Amino acid sequence: MAHDSAYIDLPPVSFDTAPDRYHHWKLAVDGSVATLTLQVDRDAPLRPGYDLKMNSYDLGVDIELADAIRRLRFEQPQVRCVVVTGGVPKMFCAGANIKMLAGSAHGFKVNFCKFTNETRCEIEDATEHSDQRYIAALNGTAAGGGYELAECCAEIYLIDDGFSAVSLPEVPLLGVLPGTGGLTRLVDKRKVRRDVADVFCTKAEGFRLRDALKMRLVDGGWPKSKWDQAIADRSQAIVSAAAGAKTEQGIALPPLTRTQTREGETETLTWPHVTLKILHDKRWCELTLRGPNEAAPASAEALQGQGAAAWSLAAFRELDAALLDLRFNYPKIGLILLRTLGASDAVLAHDTAISQLRAAGSWLAREIQLHQSRVLRRLDNMSRSMFALIEPGSCFAGTLLEIAWAADRAYMLDDPDGANAVALGSVHAGTHLAHNGMNRLQIRLYGDPKGLAKVQATHGAVDAATAESLGLVTRAPDDIDWEDEVRLAIEERVSFSPDALTGMEQNLRFAGPENCDTKLFGRLTAWQNWIFQRPNAVGERGALPMYGNPQAPVFDWTRT
Repeated sequence: MAHDSAYIDLPPVSFDTAPDRYHHWKLAVDGSVATLTLQVDRDAPLRPGYDLKMNSYDLGVDIELADAIRRLRFEQPQVRCVVVTGGVPKMFCAGANIKMLAGSAHGFKVNFCKFTNETRCEIEDATEHSDQRYIAALNGTAAGGGYELAECCAEIYLIDDGFSAVSLPEVPLLGVLPGTGGLTRLVDKRKVRRDVADVFCTKAEGFRLRDALKMRLVDGGWPKSKWDQAIADRSQAIVSAAAGAKTEQGIALPPLTRTQTREGETETLTWPHVTLKILHDKRWCELTLRGPNEAAPASAEALQGQGAAAWSLAAFRELDAALLDLRFNYPKIGLILLRTLGASDAVLAHDTAISQLRAAGSWLAREIQLHQSRVLRRLDNMSRSMFALIEPGSCFAGTLLEIAWAADRAYMLDDPDGANAVALGSVHAGTHLAHNGMNRLQIRLYGDPKGLAKVQATHGAVDAATAESLGLVTRAPDDIDWEDEVRLAIEERVSFSPDALTGMEQNLRFAGPENCDTKLFGRLTAWQNWIFQRPNAVGERGALPMYGNPQAPVFDWTRT
């Protein structure tokens, strides 16, 4: 399988998995309570060269976790409480595997941290929006990324066995930061006082239950003799608080189908609704999403019957797969050209149907829209330049127009025949929020309340000239200038420093106030990206390579 990965000299990373193929997680469902047990197979790393000791994790462990979270939302919607616990005595999770981090190229490390962050955000999203409350039942020590996994749960309980503790030891032991949001969730989410957090993050061994409770690092705990019953009682209390057991019938999430071809320097990945055309020699790609051909579902029963084949779900599952393929397997592709094909009216009809069914109480319609929102946020987080190209035959309408607004620029052909238009729909009012809690129109027109009100009063098809005047697109060249202007913009973009572009794009994409999520990804992109390249962390005598070595790391003590 062809790819241009600069990360590892191995086959591309695959995100296709299912519970019967899990190596590291056990998923058990008992009515309204699900249990996710982390029991890492130390001999089944994503790639050879390290053992997953002490229930530590690599990308493969988190790929399974992400799959389990999504399956619980779609396949087990009756679940109201998810217990995340460990299957190894005295060790819930030791965090990210250090040998894996030390042996990975820089880009892989950063994307690994980004993916684990997105997975943890989905746990929080499921708790907030899907009535599936996650609790961390730490029946052993939770260190580093293990405690970060606990932090994304709504409640954290630690066993009182005289041994188990919680810790964030990255600063004293590894010379890096907690890479999946540990610091930010500590003070922004759990409201731990910052001087207390400072003590916690510099004490490698962490704190056991008594002190962890005082510091608000956990929400409670019990001795080993009472542990199992106490967790069971708490789970049932959560179910009761959610109005008791539910009876929703889930849908299956079958594997996605994809074909792959290559002719010279052009590689094409094709799903039923998405095509990813990669031009290796030019360092850019075309990502095309096709609109629906079938009629929108007329009832909750019809949507349930379509299941995972429903366009609104299937197309965004495929888009998600394409984005992850690009992120991990094609790091040299620096620019994504976003295209759509189809009828705008059909897209709007599906958006309207899903919104109406959600308002009428359809759990599946709700989960479809939440999934679309999550994939759009994954698009926001791409460390690639993105240009939307809006031409006749496009269907940048409703939810698909959100894709154009996620892009760094949107070019729209001012067609003399008037055949080119974008179409505004009801979903722009707040159905799909970005990480900062704002919708993409608010972000786009931040600081222009009159312009925002004018757009919000506009409905249906909008031609190129009007779209440019309303601020919906960046440029609307006519048919004489279109080809040259787009070509020059592409050629210029791929000539710039990728490091400078990543920093620039991530600073510009989330206008407005920060919140916990934007801090998570902003700090990951800037600070952790930088720290992971510093000799103090990854040099010959840096903290990561020297971990487990009797010799201490050697630091350059200069502050910058």
